[in-house]
Amino acid sequence: MNKKLKRLSLLFSLVVLLATSGWMYYLDQQNQLWGYLPLFQFASLFSTIILLAYPRFSKMENKDQLMLAAVGSGVLLWASFPALPTTFLIFVAFIPLLWIESKISDAHEGTARGEVFKYSYISFATWNILTTYWVGNTALVAGIFAIFLSSAFMTIPFVLFHNTKKRLNDKLGYVAFITYWISFEYIYLNQEVSWTWLNIGNCFGQYPSWVQWYEYTGVFGGALWALVANVLGFQILKKYEESDSIEKIGLLKMTAWIVLPLVTSIVMYTQHEDKGEEVEVVVVQPNLEPHYVKFSLNRREQLQRFVSLSQKALTDSTDYLVFPETSFNRVDYDAILRDRSIVPIKAMIDRYPGLKLITGISTQRELTADEPHGPAVRTYELAGKKRYYEMGNAAIQLTAKSNEVPIYIKSKLVPGAEFLPYRNVFFFLEPLVEKLDGSMAGLAVQEEREVLSGSANEKIAPVICYESIYGAYVTDYVQKGANALFIVTNDGWWDNTAGHRQHLAYARLRAIETRRSIARSANTGISGFINQRGDVLQATEYNEAIAVKGKIQLNNEITVYTKWKDLIARIMAFLSILLLLDGFVKGRMKRKQ
Repeated sequence: MNKKLKRLSLLFSLVVLLATSGWMYYLDQQNQLWGYLPLFQFASLFSTIILLAYPRFSKMENKDQLMLAAVGSGVLLWASFPALPTTFLIFVAFIPLLWIESKISDAHEGTARGEVFKYSYISFATWNILTTYWVGNTALVAGIFAIFLSSAFMTIPFVLFHNTKKRLNDKLGYVAFITYWISFEYIYLNQEVSWTWLNIGNCFGQYPSWVQWYEYTGVFGGALWALVANVLGFQILKKYEESDSIEKIGLLKMTAWIVLPLVTSIVMYTQHEDKGEEVEVVVVQPNLEPHYVKFSLNRREQLQRFVSLSQKALTDSTDYLVFPETSFNRVDYDAILRDRSIVPIKAMIDRYPGLKLITGISTQRELTADEPHGPAVRTYELAGKKRYYEMGNAAIQLTAKSNEVPIYIKSKLVPGAEFLPYRNVFFFLEPLVEKLDGSMAGLAVQEEREVLSGSANEKIAPVICYESIYGAYVTDYVQKGANALFIVTNDGWWDNTAGHRQHLAYARLRAIETRRSIARSANTGISGFINQRGDVLQATEYNEAIAVKGKIQLNNEITVYTKWKDLIARIMAFLSILLLLDGFVKGRMKRKQ
């Protein structure tokens, strides 16, 4: 890159960074949402850092080409994810990155972890920024950490792949690329810092007809499908560079690998029929914007909206009514039916025989000094006495003519927003967190999934927001007997961007994995129903107050994936251990020689 172009690019990035930051600050002061502005802010921030570091960024002679390829790989990965229609690009999205690693390996006799890290980080940061920029609408600083930290984590399996390839051979190296990546995704799913939005298998959420076999494999089957295709594609490119001709056998292998699972899935899709008893469900979308409206609007107006929307759709034959996440706030855990918001809602429910309401609430529970105190317990002073309490994000069921209130406390919390990961390590941040009116304690959780029962054959999984990202986690509800999934969420934190559409797409995969119908109530949208093959039915528009009525089926059959969960990932983890050990031993032997 010549100096003049670099200076102009740097100047442009700085101008965009300053302009978007100022604009976002102004809009915040005016109580207006940011929309796509975090995308431009994060992209310009990252571009500025890279341009400033560019002269000393790499020792590779062809670093301009490598940089372009790194950005290209990130763009292809972004284009593979919802809500863009170019999902098929996932089968080639890693090829530029594999080409970069090959060029670095050829230029260095030993390993070149630093070079591989730098270029792969550019790819993954580009991917994360373009695909998940909208997290900045929820919390700007947390969004920056989520994007740039997640990008760093993604480099780990790629750098390990480079090491293994150099120590063993190319064939085992590319096997390692596949096993390490899937193992990384699996481990990342089960950590406190778990931002797994971009797991490869999620990209097919927009086209459920492509992955009906997820009922056997889950999303890791999709990851294996895509990663093997990328390796096969790279082998074609590599041989083309060597011989200036396309290897027909390699092209045939890649085509067969992509087409056969696709055709199989489409056949499954066309032949699938939903199973189970039919129930009528009404889903309410109140459209209470969470940043400036929901928590400032008075209680009476909010209740009127819920009641009005519900009564427009309810009939005497309605079995379930569904409200979104945290529809009612700071409800006393031990006196739910006496809460000022719940009383009129319960009165409405009692007018419809057999009706059950499943709604999200935020709870507050007072504890005595003698009770067991979990890590989420907080304290305050009242009349000179220390008091104890904990907060929770919960779902409850209210049943007509019944005073029983089964409750489930959300257990898969959003890092940063709902709890501080590894708080024992970051204990020194407590003064800062408290100054910002936060709490190191986070929200309370419960160990086991909870199923909310209606009649003898009505067992509903109350999946709360972020929990719907985790396939194996959702199967825990099904193993508890759930024959339908009700997802209650509040995607309005992300504004009208790709975030809420991606979240909906991922829910479609949960329907396929478990073969469970889904009723989805989102505060600002998108709400509606998803059948057992992943089709979205009666989808609402974003940013409208509405209630929709539909029928879903309660399926009791257990899928292979529900029984075995992430078996593919566990196999990949075992193979990864073997490859790492083999590479370590042979690396030691080479050093001794």
